[in-house]
Amino acid sequence: MSSLKQHPGEAPIAKSGPQSVKKLLTKKRILETFYKEEKKTIAELCETTNSSIPSITAIMHELMAEGWVSQFGTGESKGGRRPAMFDLNPEGGLIAGIDLSRKYSRLGVFNLHNEEVCDVLELGEGLETTGNILELLKEAFVALWAKHGIDKRSILGLGVTIPGLIDIRSGVSYSYDLFEGRRLSDVFEDVFGLPTVIEHDTKAMAVGESWFGLARDKSNVLFINIGSGIGLGIIIDNVLYHGHSGFCGEFGHIQMDPEGALCYCGKIGCLETIASGTALVKKSREMIEAGKSSIISQLMEKQGGKLKLATIIEAAKLGDLFAIELIEGAGEELAKGMAVLIHLFNPEAIIIGGEMAEAGNLITDPVKQKLNKYTMLRLKQDTKIWLSALKEKAGLYGTLPLVFKHTLDRKYGNGPGSC
Repeated sequence: MSSLKQHPGEAPIAKSGPQSVKKLLTKKRILETFYKEEKKTIAELCETTNSSIPSITAIMHELMAEGWVSQFGTGESKGGRRPAMFDLNPEGGLIAGIDLSRKYSRLGVFNLHNEEVCDVLELGEGLETTGNILELLKEAFVALWAKHGIDKRSILGLGVTIPGLIDIRSGVSYSYDLFEGRRLSDVFEDVFGLPTVIEHDTKAMAVGESWFGLARDKSNVLFINIGSGIGLGIIIDNVLYHGHSGFCGEFGHIQMDPEGALCYCGKIGCLETIASGTALVKKSREMIEAGKSSIISQLMEKQGGKLKLATIIEAAKLGDLFAIELIEGAGEELAKGMAVLIHLFNPEAIIIGGEMAEAGNLITDPVKQKLNKYTMLRLKQDTKIWLSALKEKAGLYGTLPLVFKHTLDRKYGNGPGSC
């Protein structure tokens, strides 16, 4: 892969005066426009940036010389010659992503057209399975780069998704002692030697769906990540909402049963204790050990005694009544919580993602049915319930626009932008 002639990791170009600032911000706006809207003509870029044809033409020559932009054929003629079409050069740089979860990790490398340059690698280790996850991730990435001939110098930055409480003011995780209270971006930059952007896992998934998935043409969307826990990503007016400290979206910790089980957060009867993958696995194991007959037992034997949410979903798809009832029960509890979200946010859509999305209509059917019971009709009719289109890759894809914006901010200044 080719790298940019002026590496984005270098210090931002000096701003010698107002004209220089304007030019830098225009370059940034053009690159943001390409990233979000793809191919454009010179005339369209002039309209977007409110600049003259000579100015944009000169800037485009510079961006092409720097390796950011390439010409991609011609567009439709509106009288006269067909205009040249331009877009980001897919080989102008790469973006690396890590989706770091409690039990597993996913690693990917993408070009500037958001295409995978190699298959996403999944590791069976995560934050809660090993004490040296950072070393394992580095070894895996170095091996991945070597296998596919990826030059580290061509990587513009690294995006990392992490679960738990992340303070957006300090950049510190309050959920994992592994990071020793350090700013998370500093930790990963020290390990990988790459500019790093950190985002909460569910929030990154919401960004992924907003940019590349079902929510691409929607402005107000909620994303529910159901796996070992339950998280919420909130998009309001096309902007990811973080809340005051970055802790918003702890949907799994609203109380559903005052007399319920103790949650790991220290509270009683949280939604996660009833409807998360962890809760379903626990309930399934207890009932099977108590003598409940289910296909789940046979699947567990094939998997060396391991029981995961995926096992329950597989059994349900095979018609196992017990597994189906487990997922239906989770769907009803989710619907109670989702009804509150619909009444509060009036979203265009709620997207269900994470491991539970693999259940398909086994989870969406009971959710939709119970929403009829718990939600005002007018509000319910305005809200679509969808399954994630990006599935397990939503988090990785969510890191891409975040890293791209971070790269442009570093190179051209942290002025107003649309990314």
